[in-house]
Amino acid sequence: MRAVVITKHGGVEGIGVQEVEPPPPPASTEVRVHVHAAGLNRADISQRQGHYPPPPGYPANVPGLEFAGAVEAIGQGVRDWKPGDRVFGITGGGAQAELVVVPAITLARVPAELTWTEAAAMPEIFITAHDALFTRARLRTGERVLIHAAASGVGTAAIQLAHAAGATIFGTSRTADKLKQLHDLKLGLDRSVAVGNDPAQFVSSIEDWTESKGVDVIIDLVGGNYFPANLQALAVCGRMVSVGTTAGVRSEIDLGLLMRKRASVIGTVLRARSIEEKATAMELFAHDVLPLVNRGVLRPVIDRTYPIEEVRDAHKRLEANASIGKIVLTFE
Repeated sequence: MRAVVITKHGGVEGIGVQEVEPPPPPASTEVRVHVHAAGLNRADISQRQGHYPPPPGYPANVPGLEFAGAVEAIGQGVRDWKPGDRVFGITGGGAQAELVVVPAITLARVPAELTWTEAAAMPEIFITAHDALFTRARLRTGERVLIHAAASGVGTAAIQLAHAAGATIFGTSRTADKLKQLHDLKLGLDRSVAVGNDPAQFVSSIEDWTESKGVDVIIDLVGGNYFPANLQALAVCGRMVSVGTTAGVRSEIDLGLLMRKRASVIGTVLRARSIEEKATAMELFAHDVLPLVNRGVLRPVIDRTYPIEEVRDAHKRLEANASIGKIVLTFE
Protein backbone atom coordinates (compact mmCIF):
# COMPACT_ATOMS: atom_id res chain seq x y z
CA MET A 1 0.00 0.00 0.00
CA ARG A 2 1.06 3.63 -0.43
CA ALA A 3 1.92 5.64 2.65
CA VAL A 4 3.57 8.90 3.63
CA VAL A 5 6.92 7.87 5.09
CA ILE A 6 9.49 9.82 7.10
CA THR A 7 12.90 8.64 5.94
CA LYS A 8 15.02 11.27 7.68
CA HIS A 9 14.32 13.81 10.41
CA GLY A 10 14.65 17.44 9.42
CA GLY A 11 13.36 19.29 6.35
CA VAL A 12 10.72 18.26 3.82
CA GLU A 13 13.29 16.31 1.81
CA GLY A 14 13.01 13.65 4.52
CA ILE A 15 9.37 12.84 3.76
CA GLY A 16 7.69 11.25 0.76
CA VAL A 17 5.40 8.49 -0.51
CA GLN A 18 6.51 4.86 -0.56
CA GLU A 19 5.08 1.39 -0.95
CA VAL A 20 4.99 -0.28 2.49
CA GLU A 21 3.60 -3.46 3.96
CA PRO A 22 -0.14 -3.18 4.74
CA PRO A 23 -1.26 -3.52 8.35
CA PRO A 24 -2.36 -6.96 9.57
CA PRO A 25 -6.03 -8.00 9.71
CA PRO A 26 -7.91 -6.29 12.54
CA ALA A 27 -7.96 -7.92 15.97
CA SER A 28 -11.24 -8.74 17.71
CA THR A 29 -12.23 -5.16 18.61
CA GLU A 30 -10.48 -3.40 15.73
CA VAL A 31 -11.46 -2.10 12.30
CA ARG A 32 -9.33 -1.76 9.19
CA VAL A 33 -10.19 1.32 7.16
CA HIS A 34 -9.43 2.08 3.52
CA VAL A 35 -8.36 5.72 3.85
CA HIS A 36 -9.63 8.19 1.25
CA ALA A 37 -8.27 11.35 2.89
CA ALA A 38 -6.21 12.33 5.93
CA GLY A 39 -5.76 15.66 7.70
CA LEU A 40 -2.36 17.29 8.06
CA ASN A 41 -1.49 18.63 11.52
CA ARG A 42 1.39 20.46 13.15
CA ALA A 43 2.15 17.25 15.03
CA ASP A 44 3.10 15.76 11.64
CA ILE A 45 5.55 18.63 11.06
CA SER A 46 7.09 18.11 14.50
CA GLN A 47 7.30 14.34 13.97
CA ARG A 48 9.07 14.88 10.64
CA GLN A 49 11.53 17.21 12.35
CA GLY A 50 12.22 14.61 15.04
CA HIS A 51 10.68 16.61 17.89
CA TYR A 52 7.44 14.69 18.50
CA PRO A 53 7.67 10.89 18.37
CA PRO A 54 4.40 8.94 18.35
CA PRO A 55 3.10 7.15 21.44
CA PRO A 56 4.23 3.55 21.96
CA GLY A 57 2.60 1.10 19.59
CA TYR A 58 2.25 3.50 16.64
CA PRO A 59 4.55 3.65 13.59
CA ALA A 60 7.50 5.99 14.02
CA ASN A 61 7.85 6.67 10.29
CA VAL A 62 4.23 6.98 9.07
CA PRO A 63 2.56 10.14 10.41
CA GLY A 64 -1.12 11.02 10.54
CA LEU A 65 -3.57 11.58 13.40
CA GLU A 66 -6.92 11.65 11.60
CA PHE A 67 -8.53 10.05 8.58
CA ALA A 68 -11.74 9.43 6.68
CA GLY A 69 -12.51 6.32 4.68
CA ALA A 70 -14.55 3.17 4.20
CA VAL A 71 -14.48 0.17 6.51
CA GLU A 72 -12.52 -2.57 4.74
CA ALA A 73 -12.55 -5.33 7.40
CA ILE A 74 -13.74 -5.79 10.99
CA GLY A 75 -12.62 -7.92 13.92
CA GLN A 76 -14.84 -10.77 15.05
CA GLY A 77 -15.97 -8.85 18.13
CA VAL A 78 -17.06 -5.69 16.29
CA ARG A 79 -20.83 -5.17 16.10
CA ASP A 80 -21.27 -1.47 15.30
CA TRP A 81 -19.50 -1.40 11.93
CA LYS A 82 -19.59 -3.37 8.69
CA PRO A 83 -17.52 -3.27 5.49
CA GLY A 84 -18.40 -0.29 3.34
CA ASP A 85 -19.44 2.02 6.21
CA ARG A 86 -18.19 5.60 5.83
CA VAL A 87 -16.19 6.44 8.96
CA PHE A 88 -13.70 8.92 10.31
CA GLY A 89 -11.53 8.77 13.37
CA ILE A 90 -8.41 9.67 15.30
CA THR A 91 -5.29 7.67 16.03
CA GLY A 92 -1.84 8.11 17.54
CA GLY A 93 -0.15 7.79 14.15
CA GLY A 94 -0.14 6.00 10.81
CA ALA A 95 -3.26 7.62 9.34
CA GLN A 96 -1.50 8.94 6.23
CA ALA A 97 -1.60 5.55 4.53
CA GLU A 98 -4.08 3.74 2.31
CA LEU A 99 -4.98 1.36 5.15
CA VAL A 100 -5.10 1.97 8.89
CA VAL A 101 -6.19 -0.30 11.74
CA VAL A 102 -7.84 1.33 14.76
CA PRO A 103 -10.01 0.36 17.72
CA ALA A 104 -13.67 0.34 16.68
CA ILE A 105 -14.57 2.64 19.59
CA THR A 106 -12.45 5.47 18.17
CA LEU A 107 -14.58 5.77 15.01
CA ALA A 108 -17.66 7.82 14.16
CA ARG A 109 -20.00 7.70 11.18
CA VAL A 110 -19.40 10.31 8.48
CA PRO A 111 -22.52 12.45 7.91
CA ALA A 112 -23.95 12.19 4.41
CA GLU A 113 -23.44 15.94 4.03
CA LEU A 114 -19.64 15.60 4.08
CA THR A 115 -17.25 14.64 1.30
CA TRP A 116 -14.19 12.52 2.10
CA THR A 117 -12.05 15.66 2.14
CA GLU A 118 -14.41 17.51 4.48
CA ALA A 119 -14.65 14.49 6.76
CA ALA A 120 -10.86 14.13 7.00
CA ALA A 121 -10.61 17.80 8.00
CA MET A 122 -12.83 17.42 11.05
CA PRO A 123 -11.89 14.89 13.76
CA GLU A 124 -8.66 16.26 15.24
CA ILE A 125 -9.63 19.93 15.21
CA PHE A 126 -13.25 19.64 16.30
CA ILE A 127 -12.53 17.07 19.01
CA THR A 128 -9.66 19.22 20.31
CA ALA A 129 -11.75 22.41 20.23
CA HIS A 130 -14.83 20.79 21.79
CA ASP A 131 -12.75 19.19 24.52
CA ALA A 132 -10.96 22.47 25.32
CA LEU A 133 -14.09 24.63 25.33
CA PHE A 134 -16.59 22.40 27.06
CA THR A 135 -14.90 19.49 28.85
CA ARG A 136 -11.93 21.51 30.16
CA ALA A 137 -13.11 25.13 30.31
CA ARG A 138 -16.82 24.44 30.96
CA LEU A 139 -17.86 27.26 28.62
CA ARG A 140 -21.33 28.65 29.32
CA THR A 141 -23.76 30.64 27.18
CA GLY A 142 -23.09 34.37 27.32
CA GLU A 143 -19.43 34.09 28.31
CA ARG A 144 -16.56 35.80 26.49
CA VAL A 145 -13.92 33.66 24.75
CA LEU A 146 -10.50 34.61 23.40
CA ILE A 147 -9.04 32.25 20.78
CA HIS A 148 -5.40 32.60 19.78
CA ALA A 149 -4.25 31.49 16.32
CA ALA A 150 -7.88 31.86 15.34
CA ALA A 151 -7.18 31.13 11.67
CA SER A 152 -5.72 27.70 12.42
CA GLY A 153 -7.70 24.51 12.03
CA VAL A 154 -8.48 24.25 15.73
CA GLY A 155 -9.12 28.00 15.83
CA THR A 156 -11.76 27.88 13.09
CA ALA A 157 -13.43 24.91 14.81
CA ALA A 158 -13.39 26.64 18.21
CA ILE A 159 -14.94 29.81 16.77
CA GLN A 160 -17.86 27.86 15.31
CA LEU A 161 -18.44 25.77 18.44
CA ALA A 162 -18.30 28.79 20.76
CA HIS A 163 -20.62 30.74 18.47
CA ALA A 164 -23.12 27.87 18.43
CA ALA A 165 -23.00 27.89 22.25
CA GLY A 166 -23.93 31.58 22.41
CA ALA A 167 -20.53 32.99 23.44
CA THR A 168 -18.95 36.28 22.43
CA ILE A 169 -15.76 35.47 20.54
CA PHE A 170 -12.53 37.41 20.20
CA GLY A 171 -9.61 36.15 18.14
CA THR A 172 -5.97 36.86 17.43
CA SER A 173 -3.59 36.16 14.58
CA ARG A 174 -0.16 37.44 13.70
CA THR A 175 -1.42 39.16 10.53
CA ALA A 176 -4.38 41.40 9.75
CA ASP A 177 -4.78 39.73 6.35
CA LYS A 178 -5.56 36.36 7.93
CA LEU A 179 -8.10 37.96 10.24
CA LYS A 180 -9.82 39.72 7.33
CA GLN A 181 -10.15 36.40 5.51
CA LEU A 182 -11.42 34.82 8.71
CA HIS A 183 -14.13 37.46 9.16
CA ASP A 184 -15.12 37.00 5.50
CA LEU A 185 -15.85 33.33 6.25
CA LYS A 186 -18.55 34.45 8.75
CA LEU A 187 -17.85 31.69 11.27
CA GLY A 188 -19.00 33.74 14.27
CA LEU A 189 -15.88 35.73 15.19
CA ASP A 190 -17.03 38.98 16.79
CA ARG A 191 -13.81 40.99 17.03
CA SER A 192 -10.14 40.38 16.38
CA VAL A 193 -6.69 41.89 16.71
CA ALA A 194 -3.45 41.26 14.82
CA VAL A 195 -0.61 40.86 17.30
CA GLY A 196 2.45 40.48 15.08
CA ASN A 197 5.24 39.27 17.33
CA ASP A 198 3.98 41.16 20.41
CA PRO A 199 1.28 39.29 22.38
CA ALA A 200 0.77 42.35 24.60
CA GLN A 201 -1.11 43.84 21.64
CA PHE A 202 -4.27 41.93 22.49
CA VAL A 203 -4.42 42.92 26.17
CA SER A 204 -5.46 46.54 25.54
CA SER A 205 -8.00 45.41 22.94
CA ILE A 206 -9.58 42.97 25.39
CA GLU A 207 -9.75 45.70 28.04
CA ASP A 208 -11.54 48.01 25.59
CA TRP A 209 -13.95 45.36 24.30
CA THR A 210 -14.90 44.06 27.76
CA GLU A 211 -14.83 47.35 29.68
CA SER A 212 -11.81 46.01 31.62
CA LYS A 213 -13.74 42.92 32.79
CA GLY A 214 -11.60 40.48 30.78
CA VAL A 215 -12.53 37.23 29.08
CA ASP A 216 -13.95 34.17 30.81
CA VAL A 217 -12.13 31.59 28.67
CA ILE A 218 -8.90 31.63 26.67
CA ILE A 219 -8.05 28.89 24.19
CA ASP A 220 -4.29 29.25 23.71
CA LEU A 221 -2.86 27.47 20.67
CA VAL A 222 0.42 29.40 20.82
CA GLY A 223 1.95 29.16 24.31
CA GLY A 224 5.36 30.68 25.04
CA ASN A 225 5.32 34.40 25.78
CA TYR A 226 1.53 34.59 25.38
CA PHE A 227 1.12 33.30 28.93
CA PRO A 228 1.72 36.58 30.88
CA ALA A 229 -0.60 38.50 28.54
CA ASN A 230 -3.24 35.80 28.89
CA LEU A 231 -3.31 36.25 32.65
CA GLN A 232 -3.80 39.98 32.21
CA ALA A 233 -6.67 39.42 29.76
CA LEU A 234 -8.48 36.85 31.92
CA ALA A 235 -11.52 37.85 33.95
CA VAL A 236 -11.76 37.02 37.64
CA CYS A 237 -12.29 33.26 37.91
CA GLY A 238 -11.38 32.93 34.24
CA ARG A 239 -10.11 29.69 32.70
CA MET A 240 -7.18 29.37 30.32
CA VAL A 241 -6.72 26.15 28.34
CA SER A 242 -3.25 25.52 26.92
CA VAL A 243 -3.62 23.54 23.69
CA GLY A 244 -0.54 24.34 21.59
CA THR A 245 3.04 25.54 21.91
CA THR A 246 4.02 26.98 18.53
CA ALA A 247 5.70 29.90 20.34
CA GLY A 248 7.53 27.65 22.79
CA VAL A 249 6.96 25.56 25.89
CA ARG A 250 8.35 27.92 28.53
CA SER A 251 7.07 31.17 30.01
CA GLU A 252 6.99 33.25 33.18
CA ILE A 253 4.00 33.18 35.52
CA ASP A 254 2.92 36.05 37.77
CA LEU A 255 1.67 33.91 40.64
CA GLY A 256 0.31 36.96 42.43
CA LEU A 257 -1.92 37.86 39.49
CA LEU A 258 -2.93 34.21 39.10
CA MET A 259 -4.04 34.09 42.74
CA ARG A 260 -5.78 37.48 42.74
CA LYS A 261 -7.83 36.51 39.73
CA ARG A 262 -8.49 33.04 41.14
CA ALA A 263 -7.74 31.86 37.61
CA SER A 264 -7.54 28.28 36.38
CA VAL A 265 -4.81 27.16 34.00
CA ILE A 266 -5.61 23.88 32.27
CA GLY A 267 -3.40 21.83 29.98
CA THR A 268 -4.66 19.34 27.43
CA VAL A 269 -3.37 17.09 24.65
CA LEU A 270 -5.23 14.56 22.50
CA ARG A 271 -2.58 12.39 20.88
CA ALA A 272 -1.10 10.87 24.04
CA ARG A 273 -4.43 9.87 25.59
CA SER A 274 -5.42 6.28 26.18
CA ILE A 275 -7.73 4.51 23.75
CA GLU A 276 -10.53 4.75 26.32
CA GLU A 277 -10.06 8.51 26.68
CA LYS A 278 -10.01 8.96 22.93
CA ALA A 279 -13.18 6.89 22.65
CA THR A 280 -14.89 9.18 25.18
CA ALA A 281 -13.79 12.26 23.24
CA MET A 282 -15.04 10.69 20.00
CA GLU A 283 -18.37 9.85 21.62
CA LEU A 284 -18.82 13.48 22.69
CA PHE A 285 -17.86 14.60 19.18
CA ALA A 286 -20.48 12.30 17.66
CA HIS A 287 -23.15 13.33 20.19
CA ASP A 288 -22.55 17.10 20.39
CA VAL A 289 -20.81 18.15 17.18
CA LEU A 290 -22.11 15.97 14.34
CA PRO A 291 -25.78 16.96 14.79
CA LEU A 292 -24.68 20.56 14.19
CA VAL A 293 -23.00 19.42 10.98
CA ASN A 294 -26.23 17.72 9.91
CA ARG A 295 -28.10 21.00 10.48
CA GLY A 296 -25.55 23.08 8.58
CA VAL A 297 -24.40 24.99 11.68
CA LEU A 298 -20.79 23.76 11.53
CA ARG A 299 -18.47 23.12 8.62
CA PRO A 300 -14.77 22.39 8.29
CA VAL A 301 -12.71 25.22 6.83
CA ILE A 302 -10.40 23.69 4.24
CA ASP A 303 -7.41 25.70 3.12
CA ARG A 304 -6.06 23.38 0.42
CA THR A 305 -6.17 19.75 -0.66
CA TYR A 306 -3.07 17.91 -1.88
CA PRO A 307 -2.69 14.42 -3.34
CA ILE A 308 -0.30 12.48 -1.12
CA GLU A 309 2.36 12.64 -3.83
CA GLU A 310 2.56 16.39 -3.06
CA VAL A 311 2.98 15.91 0.69
CA ARG A 312 6.14 18.01 0.71
CA ASP A 313 4.25 21.01 -0.68
CA ALA A 314 1.56 20.50 1.96
CA HIS A 315 4.20 20.50 4.72
CA LYS A 316 5.78 23.65 3.33
CA ARG A 317 2.48 25.53 3.35
CA LEU A 318 1.57 24.52 6.90
CA GLU A 319 5.08 25.16 8.20
CA ALA A 320 5.07 28.64 6.62
CA ASN A 321 1.86 29.54 8.53
CA ALA A 322 0.25 30.35 5.18
CA SER A 323 -2.90 28.30 5.68
CA ILE A 324 -6.33 29.23 7.01
CA GLY A 325 -8.19 26.21 8.33
CA LYS A 326 -7.14 22.68 7.42
CA ILE A 327 -4.82 21.14 4.86
CA VAL A 328 -5.95 17.69 3.69
CA LEU A 329 -4.08 14.90 1.90
CA THR A 330 -6.06 12.71 -0.49
CA PHE A 331 -5.51 9.12 -1.67
CA GLU A 332 -7.81 9.20 -4.68
